Formats: sequence, structure tokens, C-alpha cells
Amino acid sequence: MILHADVAADEVHLLGEGPIWDPERERLLWVDIEAGDVLSGTLDGLRVTTTERIHADRTVGAVLPAAAGLLVCGRTVVHLLDDAGRLREVRRVLPEDGGRRLNDAACDPAGRLVVGSFSLDRAAAGPQFLLRLENDGSLTVLDDDLTLSNGIAWAPDGLVMYSVDTLAGWIRSRAYDPVTGAVGPRRDLLQVTQGWPDGLRVDADGNLWVAVWGAGEVRCYRPDGTLLHVVMVPAPHTTALTFAGPELSTMVITTAVAELTPERAAAYPASGRLHAVDVGAALGVHGLPATPWNGAPLVGVRDPDPAPPTPTET
Repeated sequence: MILHADVAADEVHLLGEGPIWDPERERLLWVDIEAGDVLSGTLDGLRVTTTERIHADRTVGAVLPAAAGLLVCGRTVVHLLDDAGRLREVRRVLPEDGGRRLNDAACDPAGRLVVGSFSLDRAAAGPQFLLRLENDGSLTVLDDDLTLSNGIAWAPDGLVMYSVDTLAGWIRSRAYDPVTGAVGPRRDLLQVTQGWPDGLRVDADGNLWVAVWGAGEVRCYRPDGTLLHVVMVPAPHTTALTFAGPELSTMVITTAVAELTPERAAAYPASGRLHAVDVGAALGVHGLPATPWNGAPLVGVRDPDPAPPTPTET
């Protein structure tokens, strides 16, 4: 089925990303990556009203609910943002001068942070990483050969992890043990064409929803790769999505004006804005609740700039 998303807010973001519903506070969270800002807002029907915007770092790859405050993935450091708007360092994840920044992130079913990297200079892009921050503050390298690490999600039972490698066009999967964190071999699940896969969510039925940069679409696939639905978005650079609201049945979609020519930006004036569609009413679809970060004891841990991650780092 083809659905059409409506503009949900008037505010324009250079690179809107990472929307996520915080059920404890009944609020929507998202970031403007290039501005380095964390935003929150209320959802009323298909409209989002921004209630707070906090500058957190030079860039912000993701924001996630935490047991106390918000977890913020800044340029190279993971921070905890408390209710007073103060940032406290949790862990430096990437070297300051390594040519990479933190990008999309998610918490696994046990509440551990999984975050990927993005090259700051695509002309000199080296391999990008997918890393997990363990409860003792160490880093586990899940992938060290990516082009651009993006969306991360788990099956409803937590036993399969999905991840996006954007420039390669792949959504990949692997077995995952939520208790121990053990992972199985990675396999290529689905190659996205006519655009590049970006943000990823899994619904309560186990289907995969992926924002497709360059296509102005969110596509829904079964785990076997069968295309089920397409949500059309009036902005070609569709970046990410989440299921929001009390029933997790309103899809909120972020978009960007970044990398649009002036002519394309003028042709698509809804670029950079939030968009929404009621997938519950249209399709009976509901999302999965986000798992909050569980690592509060790590707050205040300060490590020297780490060496570039390697496959043997734990």
C-alpha cells in the first residue's frame, strides 16, 4: 500500500535525524545533526510542537531516553543530558582527530548503547565502525568495514539485530543474544536501490521500515525482503522515522535540506521538516517501545582519546 505523509511542523532542520518516542515523558525526541542540537516536542494528532532545543556538541548523531535524563551521542563523546540541561561525559568513543563522528544509535534490548560512525571527509573515507558500549565502559566492535553506519534495530523478540550500511545500500542482520550480547555471523539481508537506506525501525509484527535518502520514501519490508508498503514524503532526503504517540501508531519522519541544490530545495519546500502519518489507522501498524539506556553508573567516566577501534578491542 502507498501512504502519504503530511508536514508535521514548520521548523526547518539542516539535517533532521534520529526521531524517537520517549514514553515516560510522552514526548518526541530528535536531533539536528549539523547544528549539534537535541530537540524535544509534543505530538498532537499529526502535528509536532517543539518544546525545547538544546545545543549539545559540534554535531549530534543521536539522542536516546535514559533512566535519568537523555543519552546524547555527540561528535566523538557520549554524554548524559540531565533535566537541567547539563551535559556530563559518559565515554569518549572515537579519537578526536580520527576523521569520524558518531552517527545513528540505539539501545539493545538490555539497554546497552550501540552506535555507528560516519566519515567527516567522504573523499578520504576509511572504514566505518559499529560499536557497543558495555556496562563496564569497554567498547565491543561489531563491524569495522562499513561505508556509513546508520539505522540499528532489533526483532520484537530481541534475537535478531538489523543494521544499515548506507553507501553500500545494505540492510544486514545477525543473531543476537540480548542477555550476553553474543552475536552471530552478519549476513546481507536486503539491498536497497533507487536511493540509500538511512534510519531503520522494526514494528510490532517484525517488519522493517527504512527511510530512503534520495527517494523521499519510507519503505516497509518483511524480514524476507518482500516490499509491503511505501510512505511517500514530500522531501527527497528522508533520513529516519519512529513510531510515536501512546499507541506507537503515528509514524514521525525526519528530513534534511543538507546536500540539496538550491534548485532542489526550492522545488521541495517541505525539506528539513518533520512529517507524520497515522499508520495505525491506515494499516493497523504499531511500533515497539524504545529501550532506555541502562548505563548510568558510567556517567563521569573519562578516558583518554581511544585509539582507532580494531576488531580485537573489547
